[in-house]
Amino acid sequence: MKHEIIPVGPLSTNCHLVFDENKRELFIIDPGAEPEKIIRAAKKYDFASARILLTHAHIDHISGCGQVAGELGVAEVELSPADIPMYNSEDNHFFPYFPRAVNLPPGVPFRPMAIGTILELPGHTQGGSGILFDDGESKFLLSGDTIFNCSIGRTDLPGGNYGMLISSIRTQILTLPEDLEIFPGHGTSTTVGNERVNNPFLSMR
Repeated sequence: MKHEIIPVGPLSTNCHLVFDENKRELFIIDPGAEPEKIIRAAKKYDFASARILLTHAHIDHISGCGQVAGELGVAEVELSPADIPMYNSEDNHFFPYFPRAVNLPPGVPFRPMAIGTILELPGHTQGGSGILFDDGESKFLLSGDTIFNCSIGRTDLPGGNYGMLISSIRTQILTLPEDLEIFPGHGTSTTVGNERVNNPFLSMR
């Protein structure tokens, strides 16, 4: 399994490309901006099919979705049903950088994520999700904006709930193996063990 991180847009959102070489399946996680950059990177892989997975529906994680889906032949966009209203909302914007919601190509529907282990992580948004990849040789978690390196996602935006966020992290993430690497939606990677000890919001000393 190959994993590539492409920081995109004014908020340096981490778009992830995960390539399953055995199935020749390419997963594009959170194509948040600069779709041309993502498409160029994706075309380096000899994939038979491409899928878009969204950890949540804030505009900085979805704004490249329509163009990427159209140009790479993505049949469905995979997102928690709880975040579909946010994806479609005209209020889902961040002026002047992300001025409006993003339309998908005609005939491309949403569906719940169906790969590996999906963690339900409400708190940053109602439908926030984590994606745990494990091919037997490499194992890592894509956490979206739920947890960062020694920080946590904000909860003052629509759909946010601080208590739910902390509960999601404690019950779904901090219970994973300590050496598991976490790749968040912004910034550098971390591990479960590092967050258990050093995250000031979560310290379990």
